[in-house]
Parts: sequence; structure tokens; C-alpha cells
Amino acid sequence: MGRWLLLAALVGGLAGTASAGFLVSLEWVTAWRGAHPWALALLPAGGLVVGLAYHYFGNRVVKGNNLILDEIHAPSEVIPLRLVPLVLGGTLLTHVFGGSAGREGTAVQMGAALADQLARWLPRRERSLLLIAGMSAGFASVFGTPLAGAVFGLEVFLIGQVRYEAIWPSLLAAVVADAVTRAWGVGHTAYPQLAAVPLTAAGLGATLLAGALFGLAARAFATLTHAISKVFAKLIAYPPLRPVVGGALVALAMWGLGTMRYAGLGVPVIVEAFQHQVGTQDFALKLLLTTLTLGASFKGGEVTPLFFIGATLGSALAGVLPLPVALLAGMGFVGVFAGAANTPLACIFMGLELFGGHAGIYLGLACVVAYLFSGHHGIYASQKIGQAKHPLLGRAAGKRLGEL
Repeated sequence: MGRWLLLAALVGGLAGTASAGFLVSLEWVTAWRGAHPWALALLPAGGLVVGLAYHYFGNRVVKGNNLILDEIHAPSEVIPLRLVPLVLGGTLLTHVFGGSAGREGTAVQMGAALADQLARWLPRRERSLLLIAGMSAGFASVFGTPLAGAVFGLEVFLIGQVRYEAIWPSLLAAVVADAVTRAWGVGHTAYPQLAAVPLTAAGLGATLLAGALFGLAARAFATLTHAISKVFAKLIAYPPLRPVVGGALVALAMWGLGTMRYAGLGVPVIVEAFQHQVGTQDFALKLLLTTLTLGASFKGGEVTPLFFIGATLGSALAGVLPLPVALLAGMGFVGVFAGAANTPLACIFMGLELFGGHAGIYLGLACVVAYLFSGHHGIYASQKIGQAKHPLLGRAAGKRLGEL
């Protein structure tokens, strides 16, 4: 335990510092893009730079989060440290020119890569625990949710099962990483604390229906992202050209829409979704633009766009479901992510950390139902199915999502 106390603290310190620098840089490029909307025209050029960098310097790390999951399942080689500048630079280029992407993937990959550099001090069989701790630290520090971060690392690589032997390093690394990021003076978006809502038959029925819709939205996001990636790979043989073409399509789409509402993280729109009902076009357009951005090999993450999609979908449902708009937005925020990442426990903790405990039952139900309705689909192709979501799907146990 003492050895892990030291190692997890080091992992948390490294990941927290890296996330602090990343978040400050991301805030700067987002503000710059907002002041210079013409930068959208350079998205194809930014895509070319990202594509060339990964093609010539990052062939082994191009799989991103899936590389980390593969190393947890079957440890082979230490993750190259060059993953850190590659994913950091690639994500910032995606955002500065208006691509629709997130930030979780960057923080998780940096946390895991930095943690893996300490693997020489561990027996080979324990290296996977270090990677899990690094993922937890990256997730916790970028969102300011240490409990959700710790649980995310424990459940993300194996659907339906949790590796409890990693709970000590994961929790410690997540707590330290979050504290270090805050110590650097970096804050996080403040979301409204949800008020208590009485449990009624109508409310619970609406929650089950909303959860099912969140799960289907998550399934659509994952399926479309993978499908677009395969189409680009089939039609464009030279990988660096894929984000060029994808960037041009995204830029033309945003130009045609006449708004930058769906560029980057979209945090202002997420906050808006809690304040009043938004239109159904918001979640649909964000889903399409994000899957195109990521499917074309731009870098970033899926989670904050999933927050956007979920919050706006939930907010739109306030027009037909008998629940407050803020509650539905919060349910969608965590529910769509739970279905897409297959991490219902982490998302429940995230909901409690971000929105308070008064609406915990509604948030929990939304996450679990979304997780079940997303089926054996997800944003991480290297996730293994430890326990099938339904007995009829039992034959899928032990397989990676990308193999189904």
C-alpha cells in the first residue's frame, strides 16, 4: 500500500499538472477562435497538420484511448511519451479552427502515458493498475470529478465488471490529480444544483423513457463515428488527407448553418440547456458534426460533445415529458455518456458530483437505462465485454466491441 501511495500520488501530480496546462491552453484557443470566426476556413489545413504528425510520428499511438485499453488487457510495450505532445497539439488544432470535439480523450491519454513512464518500478503484472490509475487521474482532473474519475478508470475497459484491485491507486490518483489541477488555479464549469423532485409514477415512467432515448442516442453516436471512420479509411488511402476532407466538410456545414454554436466543446450551449428548453436540432447537429470530426481522424475527445448531445436532448424532451427542464438536461448529460462509454457507475457519481444528490434517483435510473439500451456498442472499440448486458447476448462475452 505504501508503494502505491507514492506512485499514485506521482501519477496524480503529473496528470493534474498536464490537465491544468491543457485546460488553460484550450480556454485560450477557444477564446481566440470566438474572436476570429474566419479561422474556420483553416480547419482543413489544421487537419492536414494533425494527419501528417500522426502519420509520421505517431503510428503506434494513433489508436488513442483504445491503445491504452489494449495495453490494460494485454500489456506489451510502454506507451511512448510522444503521445502527450501529439494528442495535446492535435486537440488544440482541432479546437482553434472550429472542429467539434471534446477534451476527455486528451486528458486520459496524457494521464495514462505519463503514468506508464513509471512502470519500470513495478512488476510487469501490475503495470495495468498503473495505466488504470493514469486514466482515472486524467478524467478526474479535466472535469473536476474525482469520484467519477476513479470509477471511470475501474469500469471503462471491461463492460459489466469492475477490477477492484485497482481501486486504491485509482481513487488516490484521481483525488490528487483533481487537487493539483485546482492548485494551479484552474477551475471547471459550474453547473446548477438540481432541486429535489418528488418520486411519482409519471416521473419514473418519464425517466425510463428518457433513459431509453439517451441510450439510443449514445448508440447512434458510437455507430456513426465508427462507420464514418471506416468510410474515410476505405475512400482515402493516404491517412493525412482524411482530416483534410473531413475538415472541409465540417467547415462547409458550419458555414451553411451560419453559426459556430456547434464548434469546439459547446459548453455555453450545455449551460443554456439547463436554463430553458432548446430545440431538437441542437443535439442532432452536434451529433452529426462531432461524428464527422472524429470519424475523419481529428483529435480530442467524445465526452464533452456527448454531454452537449445529452443535455440538449434532455432539454428538448421537456416539451413532452412531465419533468423540469434542468432535471432532464442533467439526466441527458450523464445518461448519453453512460450509454456511449458503457460506464454507468462513473456517470452516476459524476451526476452527484456536478448536480448534487437531490435528484440522484432520477440521474441513476437514466444512466442505467441508457447503458442497457445502448447495447454492445460504444465509443471505445477496444472495450471487452466481461458480462453481457442481456442473457441473449451472452455469446459476446470476452470479445472486444470492435470485433462484434
